[in-house]
Amino acid sequence: MFNTTIYQKRRTVLQNRLSGGIVVFFGNQGSPMNYMDNTYRFRQDSTFLYYFGIDEPGISVVMDMDASTATLFADEMDVDDIIWMGRLQTFREKAELSGLSSVLPSDRLGEVLNAALKNKRKIHFLNPYRAEHVFLLQDLLGLSRKEITGQYSKELTLAVVNQRNVKGPEEIEEIEKAHDATRLMHVTAMRMAKPGLLESEISGRIEGIALSQGAGVSFPVILSVRGEILHNHTHTNRMQNGDLLVNDSGAESFMHYAADITRTFPVSGLFTTRQREVYEIVLRAQMESIGKLKPDIHYKEVHLNAARIIAEGLKDLGLMKGDIGEAVEQGAHALFFPHGLGHMMGLDVHDMENLGEQFVGYEDNLKRSDQFGLAYLRLARDLKPGFVLTVEPGIYFIPELIAQWKKTNKFENFIDYSKVETYLGFGGIRIEDDVLITKSGNRVLGHPIPKSVSDIEAICRENQ
Repeated sequence: MFNTTIYQKRRTVLQNRLSGGIVVFFGNQGSPMNYMDNTYRFRQDSTFLYYFGIDEPGISVVMDMDASTATLFADEMDVDDIIWMGRLQTFREKAELSGLSSVLPSDRLGEVLNAALKNKRKIHFLNPYRAEHVFLLQDLLGLSRKEITGQYSKELTLAVVNQRNVKGPEEIEEIEKAHDATRLMHVTAMRMAKPGLLESEISGRIEGIALSQGAGVSFPVILSVRGEILHNHTHTNRMQNGDLLVNDSGAESFMHYAADITRTFPVSGLFTTRQREVYEIVLRAQMESIGKLKPDIHYKEVHLNAARIIAEGLKDLGLMKGDIGEAVEQGAHALFFPHGLGHMMGLDVHDMENLGEQFVGYEDNLKRSDQFGLAYLRLARDLKPGFVLTVEPGIYFIPELIAQWKKTNKFENFIDYSKVETYLGFGGIRIEDDVLITKSGNRVLGHPIPKSVSDIEAICRENQ
């Protein structure tokens, strides 16, 4: 946990942003894999961690905005628990470290909420993303599932998002700890890759690094020679000479802050001429995008500029044609770059995505586009000091998408399909770093991870 005053100050900021009433925060429960006592590795709700720091299942907190109190609802261990798990810190001790006012048994939560309902007090809660919290709200507040979705507190949601979006120095330190492990994951993958190896041999090794140096991976490892599949979580392919390997992976610190890095490198240790040409386009788009990041710039404009760089590079290779500005405006580039440039990051790898991307990555006067490709942009809003975000352009050759667009001659004035088809089987390339917005510009977080052609080839060939 952080210092007690950090949690107290965070809750004071939240209290000052709400109009009164009470707020109920649910911690996550343990989830059984195949029977009740055999659970998945526990992961606490990120907002609960942010305000309270207690990393244990089955607990809740009620903050009274009017009385300025915060009560933990938790059940202390009994002898049976201690036999199996050992003597652990009590919840009263953890509540003290979090600066909470008091601790009550879990079964008192309903009593507190019923009293609030009886006195017609406002009850704030976040839109639940886990079924057990939906059922709990149904039981405690007498709401139907549909009513819960309609009655969650947008006032609380906006207050949480606006607070969590801006990272404090203690959070940046944790993210950079996650980067230390993540760097080792990526360098290890580059050194291991060689023809004949299964993807699972690398993905398993780097997940082990995340577990040995932190709380595990910040999301399931994406590692594949089928890089045209954007979120490919299968690791069953055997690497062959000439393949490109996309490694999109990151670790969590012990405090659960995330890192998220992507590198693409040649299995054989050397890029082919064609691979190098495409790689340099993506790298240029990424580096120029990072160079543009500063307070008050709209990330949507950075995304569109990256799309223009990619389209211009592809035109130089003969894959695109015509007026590139018009091509990007109409979305023709999305055949090759069908996702957004990046997303917010912090305690969640897609920070606060459970609270709604419109609240996190957009603003009231900025709505998500329905254009293919641009619609997947998770972050479009103006940037502020303290934001941490990813920058991850890519170029992909997706056979099914190419065939679909060619069949209808979609954007035929901007795309040379006959040339594009010569790239079928190429796969994909993505390059990603995590960036902090500072008062005067930006800082790429963590120790540098090789991404120039020469640096990648040097690392990849160490064990060839």
